[in-house]
Amino acid sequence: MNYISEYKKKTKISAKIFARSLKLHVHGVSHNIRFYEPYPFVVKSSGGKSLVDVDSNKYTDYWMGHWSLILGHGQKNVKESLKKQIEKSWMYGTVNEQTIKLSELISKAVPVAEKIRYVTSGTEATMYAVRLARSVTGKKIIAKIDGGWHGYTSDLLKSVNWPFTESESSGMINEEKIISIPFNDLEGSMRILKKYAKSLAGVIIEPVLGGGGCIPGTPEYLKGIQEFIHKNKSLFILDEIVTGFRFRYGCLYPTMKLDPDIVTLGKIVGGGMAIGVMCGKKEIMEYADTAGKKKSERSYIGGGTFSANPASMVSGYATLNYLKSKKSVYSKINSLGEFARKEMRKAFDGRVIVTGMGSLFMTHFLKDGITEITNAAQAAKCDSIMLEKYHFKMIANNGIFFLPGKLGAISNAHSKEDIKKMILASQNF
Repeated sequence: MNYISEYKKKTKISAKIFARSLKLHVHGVSHNIRFYEPYPFVVKSSGGKSLVDVDSNKYTDYWMGHWSLILGHGQKNVKESLKKQIEKSWMYGTVNEQTIKLSELISKAVPVAEKIRYVTSGTEATMYAVRLARSVTGKKIIAKIDGGWHGYTSDLLKSVNWPFTESESSGMINEEKIISIPFNDLEGSMRILKKYAKSLAGVIIEPVLGGGGCIPGTPEYLKGIQEFIHKNKSLFILDEIVTGFRFRYGCLYPTMKLDPDIVTLGKIVGGGMAIGVMCGKKEIMEYADTAGKKKSERSYIGGGTFSANPASMVSGYATLNYLKSKKSVYSKINSLGEFARKEMRKAFDGRVIVTGMGSLFMTHFLKDGITEITNAAQAAKCDSIMLEKYHFKMIANNGIFFLPGKLGAISNAHSKEDIKKMILASQNF
């Protein structure tokens, strides 16, 4: 079946509007991954589990706002909180109580969050975390994971896409200050870390690789890296922007008995509004306090015009407060995720590996002798063209939306019937 032809028939208004966007925006989009061939449909509204495009096509959404909408689109409690705040105003540029209320929730749920600083994106949070690590240790080199994604900050834009040895962009400088280690390979990682030990400020790791293939880290690997980093008097930074409040109320790291120095958060803690959070142990975060410090003594970490704006703060508070009061959300969506992974494997009869945990999952079409996926290199060697074709088929024929080539996220607005429909649509591919 010609999926592109079918798609074009049902998205004629989207095609016209996106043609206008191409004239104004780079590649027609404001985030590289939002473009897919022949053109992305244009959304006019969303609600619950669904997106509706300008041609009035309705899609069950598994992209869920870059995985940030754990309660679904336009959830009632979040919406009402935002309405009340907007009546008062949505931007102060000053200290506000809404920020304190959200921080009280976060600090109780995330033990390491002894001090918190808000920004407006995950990219900023990881950028500042790296700067802080360098300030605290007086060292320059940061280690990251092959395939690890921490946003577009120049400090961490390295070894993101296969092949990991190629520079990700022109215009980069000081790439020698970033080293990359293989995920879930403790022996291989230790060889590299020991080589740079004297200059190593810290390591930044996602406990579940998001963009790198939706791959959970093993507790043994993560604990082994942490043990070396702490003995080396470097900092252990966990990027929980995707995983924070995704699998449980709080972060993933306590379930692995980890002791990070800094944790970055985003996505879910903003409830669908712009946010980034850097939090950590008091003695480390205090380096960002500029009071009474010389320039050489401080870690100059700002925030930005829109940091801790009241709209983002109340949206985040409403989301976390709902999750705190109804922790059954987690048992529901984690169970749906396990069901999805199990049934997807059956539907493709050995042609795929489905990675993930909890309510996150990603399908990998096997090729080149790949029989397991424990790191980003193995994920990159799978058939990404087939994955994008499969996702596009779901969009064109089945009214099911995955951002082509990316992992799926289940929200509280999804049901088991939705998962069953996705499985049935997969059986016909």
